Amino acid sequence: MADFKNYINGTWQDAAAGAQFDNRNPADRNDLIGAFPQSDATDVDAAVKAAKAAERAWKLMPAPARGDILRRAGDIFQRRKGELARIMTREMGKPVFETTGDIQEAIDTCYYAATEGRRLFGYNAPSEMPNKMNLSFRMPVGICGIITAWNFPIAVPSWKIIPALVCGNTIVFKPSEESPHSANIFAEILEEAGLPAGVFNVVHGAGAAGSAIVEHPDVKLVGFTGSTETGKAIAGKSGQANKKCSLEMGGKNAQIVMDDANMELALEGVLWGAFGTTGQRCTATSRLILHEKIHDDFLARLIERAKTVVVGPGLEDGTQMGPVINEKQLNKVESYVAIGKEQGAECVLGGRRSDDPALANGLFYMPTIFSKVNRSMRIFQEEIFGPVLSVVKVSSFEEAVETLNDSAYGLSSSIYTQDVNKAFTAVRDLEAGITYVNGPTIGAEAHMPFGGVKGTGNGHREGGWTVFEIFTEWKSVYVDFSGTLQRAQIDNYDD
Repeated sequence: MADFKNYINGTWQDAAAGAQFDNRNPADRNDLIGAFPQSDATDVDAAVKAAKAAERAWKLMPAPARGDILRRAGDIFQRRKGELARIMTREMGKPVFETTGDIQEAIDTCYYAATEGRRLFGYNAPSEMPNKMNLSFRMPVGICGIITAWNFPIAVPSWKIIPALVCGNTIVFKPSEESPHSANIFAEILEEAGLPAGVFNVVHGAGAAGSAIVEHPDVKLVGFTGSTETGKAIAGKSGQANKKCSLEMGGKNAQIVMDDANMELALEGVLWGAFGTTGQRCTATSRLILHEKIHDDFLARLIERAKTVVVGPGLEDGTQMGPVINEKQLNKVESYVAIGKEQGAECVLGGRRSDDPALANGLFYMPTIFSKVNRSMRIFQEEIFGPVLSVVKVSSFEEAVETLNDSAYGLSSSIYTQDVNKAFTAVRDLEAGITYVNGPTIGAEAHMPFGGVKGTGNGHREGGWTVFEIFTEWKSVYVDFSGTLQRAQIDNYDD
C-alpha cells in the first residue's frame, strides 16, 4: 500500500499527529489506493507559516514571470495527461475520457492565466485637480485557503489555484479526502514547473483541516467548492473574521425542451447532462422540463436510450458511466429514489443498484428516470448528486421558465428551441449564472465566468477574466506634483 504525505514548504511530510485515512477505488472497494495524512490544525499552521514566509518574494516577482511558471505547468499537465487521467479515474470513478477532459480544463486554465499575467490591468482616471494623477493597481490578497470537492479533482482546483498564483498569492490547499492523490500530482507538477517552495502547499484531511484553514488568522481569503450547507458555514466564519470568501456550491439544474426543438440533439444533451459523471456534477441535469406536445414521445425515446448507457469501471474501455463516489452517497441516492416513489412520482427506469456480479465490489447505481414529477416533490427541489433525472410536463414556454426558476439554486440552465425569440427570452429570464441554448447544462469553458445565483454561490465568478477580481485587491494611488496642498472635495468647487 502506498503511503502518501502532505506537501508543505516544498517537502513531503506526514501529519504531525501521525494519523492517516484510506483512499479506495469506488469501482472496486477492495482496491486500496493508499493512506493519506489525516491532518489537523498543527499541520495547517505549518503550511500557513510556509506560505507566509514565501509570500513577499512571490508577490514581488513580476506577474508575467509568474505567468511563465504557470505556462510551464500547463506543458507538464499536457505531458502527463494520460497518466494523471487514470490516477483520477481510479480514485474518483468517472471514465477516463472524462478525467482526460478534467485535465484539459487545467491545461487551458494554465495557458489562459499565464497570458493574464501580462494583463492584470488597472485603471487610470483624470483628477479633478491640476497637476495630479489618479492611478489604480491590482494587488495580491495574501494567503489563500483553497478547499475543493472530489468530482473534478484537477479542473476545479486549477480554476482557483492557477489564477491566485498568477495574481501573486500563496496557497494552502485542502483537497477532498475522496480524491487526494490528484492533489499530490498537482503539487509535483507545480514544483517541476519552478514554483518556489512554500508558495503552494497541500494539506490532506477531513473537516477539521478545512475548518483550521478557514479559521486561521493569516489566511486572508477562502475559495470553496462543495455543498451549500458547508459553504454557508464557511461564509459565516469568514464574515466574522472579515476575510474574503468565494463560494461555489450546489445546483438543481434543468433542461427545457420545447415542441419545436431538434429532438435528437435534445435527447443527446439530456443523456450527457444527467448521466455524465454519474450525475455527480454541480451542473448536472437533474430536472427535465418537457412541453406537453412532445412529452410522451421524448420520454419514451429517452428511456430506451438510457437503457443502453454502459455502466462499469471507468478504467475499462467502453464505460460511459462510472460508480457513485462512496457508500454514504450511494445511500443518499437510494433514499431520494424512495422519497420520489413515496411522494407519487413514477420510476420509469432504474431506481436500483447494479445487479451485475462483475460490479459487486463497486458502488454502481443504474441510470434512473422519474416521470409524473411535480414542483412540490423533494426530488424536484433538492440536490441529489447522483444519476437521477426528474421529468416534468408543461403546457407553455412561460410555464417552462417558471418551472425552471422554481428552485433554491441557480447555477446552470438549458433550453432547446429553434425559436430565436424564445431563446433570447430564456437567456434573459432564466435565473441562473449559466444558460445554454441548444446545449446541455454541462460544458463550461475555462475562459468564461463560472458560478451561479441564489443558493449556488455568493456572487463571485470563477473562470475567465472575472476570477482575477476574487484573487486581487484594488489599490488607488494619487500622485500630486503641484507643489501645493490640494484638498479634494472640501474647497474644490464654489457653492
